[in-house]
Formats: sequence, structure tokens, C-alpha cells
Amino acid sequence: MLLTGCDRNSSVSSNSNGISITSSMGSKPDVGFERALQPREFEFPADHFAHPAFATEWWYFTGNLESADGYDFGYQLTLFRVGVKPGQTADVSNWRANQIYMGHLAISDLANKSHISTERFARSAAGLAGADQHSSRIWLGDWSVTGIDNDFFPLHLQAGTKDIAIDLTLQSGFKPRVLQGDKGYSRKGAEPGNASFYYSYTRLPTQGTLRIADKKFMVEGNSWFDREWSSSALAEDQQGWDWFSLQLEDGRDLMFYRLRDKQGRAQTFSNGILLQTDGTLQSLSLQDVQVKPVKFWQSPQQVTYPTAWSLKIPQHEIDLQIAAAFEDQEMKHTVHYWEGAVVVSGSHNGVGYMELSGYAH
Repeated sequence: MLLTGCDRNSSVSSNSNGISITSSMGSKPDVGFERALQPREFEFPADHFAHPAFATEWWYFTGNLESADGYDFGYQLTLFRVGVKPGQTADVSNWRANQIYMGHLAISDLANKSHISTERFARSAAGLAGADQHSSRIWLGDWSVTGIDNDFFPLHLQAGTKDIAIDLTLQSGFKPRVLQGDKGYSRKGAEPGNASFYYSYTRLPTQGTLRIADKKFMVEGNSWFDREWSSSALAEDQQGWDWFSLQLEDGRDLMFYRLRDKQGRAQTFSNGILLQTDGTLQSLSLQDVQVKPVKFWQSPQQVTYPTAWSLKIPQHEIDLQIAAAFEDQEMKHTVHYWEGAVVVSGSHNGVGYMELSGYAH
């Protein structure tokens, strides 16, 4: 059942198309949850952990890694918390909970064009899942994100099944934490409260191991950590988003998300950042960025995704081609979307990750 701890691999889903982003986020959360209505002061390390007064939040890790023998990989580990009802549970039973945790784990093997992913659920009851500042840990069964020191970094990521596993250490690196939007207040639409609190770490030096089946690889590279919480929903005219997180070879990091309406047009609240090598931050609006799809791929589930893009930022002399490292990196789970490693070329070379949501209607 959904509310008990379980795993589900990429070959199994609740139906042939899973559940779309629109289905899972389209309804408004319970009115008892808090809304992101204005900028706030962040508190660290507390804000690295759970915010149960809000309906949803996630800890989102992606990375591009290389093994000692020259093989390239991408990985994704995401832990989601979903509030079923606001407030405390009605009794003190250790088995009763009003929070559900969901996890996605994926490894992309670029040489073999192989993408393996799995999904997991648990209630935040009886120690099955949670996010606790006291232990400096976010966990879902034996999947975990653990802060090694009091300031949360270095981070230890550990997750796996019989098919794939990661065991990685992420250092804080030299890039500053980025508060997205207006000092961490990220508007997603015109309606009050259609917003999130959102921050990122864009280039975290990463070392450790990946395992695919019974073969283990020593790897190193860089990871990207996105952290977001809200009680928002997609507006009636919104279909989904296209999200790019790119680490350029010249040391700059670029993030841009393109919110789409139901006709596929970019919406005003699309937003992003360009982080310079010295930590200087430039905010990017839809007017600053020219982004358009240039190639499409149809999945075995008959979902069409734009897997190659042109992205230009004229004021910064950036003219990029962003292409999937290989096309079949689809996440075929309860929430159905495309997420995978990309290669960057054009005016600057680099690597990164791309998320395409709302295409599986």
C-alpha cells in the first residue's frame, strides 16, 4: 500500500502512464497548511530539515560523476515529504502519521545508455521516515541524507536496491548557497501563495561509489542540491515546467526553469540564476533568457519530450546547446516525468541535469 514502506522499480507502475504532475499537484492543498506569501529569514541548519506546517517539500540531489576507469554517470536522489493533513495526528499512536515520504533514485550509465530508477514510499510513523535536525538526518527506510558536521556539510548520501545503489560524500565546496527568487521566495504564479521557499547548492564536490547490479564504481565529480517547500499548486492555466541545472567548464553555474501553460508557452514567472566563479549572482527572468526546444523524443509509453534545447542569454554572451546524454532517461513511477543527465556545448561546454514535467497528461 502507498502508506507503508515499499519499493517500486522502473518496470512497475500503477498504470501505463503513471500519474502526471498535473494530477498530483493540480489540486489545492488543505487550507490549514501555511502558504509562502512573502520573503522570510532563513535559519540554518534548521531549514535543511522538515517544515510540516507546509504541504510539500523536497531534497533534490543530481550529479554528473566519472569513474576512475573513465566511465560517465549521472545520478538522482530525491526525497519528498507530502502532508496529508495539517497539524498533529488525533492520537499518540506511534503508527499514526499525517506525513508521507516518497523517494526516487536513479542512475544513468552514459556509455551503455542505460537508465535504471526506483521509487519508495513510507509513512512518517514508527521511525519509517522523517527529517530530524537533532540527528542531522533525512531518511526513508535505509535511504538517507546525513549531515556529518553541525553545519550539515559534508553530506553523506546512501540509497540502494538490488539493482542500483549510491554511497556518496558531498563537500560544501567554494560556491555559496543560492537563495532563489527574491531572497529565497520563489513566485510560481500571480495568485497569493503560489510560491515556494527555495535555495540551492550548485556545485558540491562529490566522491564515493555507484553500484549497478553487482558492479561497483569509484566515482567523483559534482552534485547539485535543490531544496524547496511550499503549499502551492499548479495554477489552472499551468501544465508543467522545464528545469535546467548546468555546470559550465568555465566555473559558472546556471539554473533556469521554464513554466509552461497548457499551450506549451513559457509563462512570466519562469526564473533562474547565473552564479559566477567568484560567487557573484545574477538573477534571470524570462526576458533575459531565450530558450526553445530543438529536438523531440517519443518514449515507449508514447509520451513526447523535448530532449534537446537552445538556450541563449545575450547579455552574458551565452549561447548553449543542451542535449540529453541519451534520450531514454524517463522516470516511470507514480509521478511520471523525464529527468536525466545532459551535455552542454556551444559558446560554453559543460554538464548538467534536466527535468521535463507535465508532458505525460
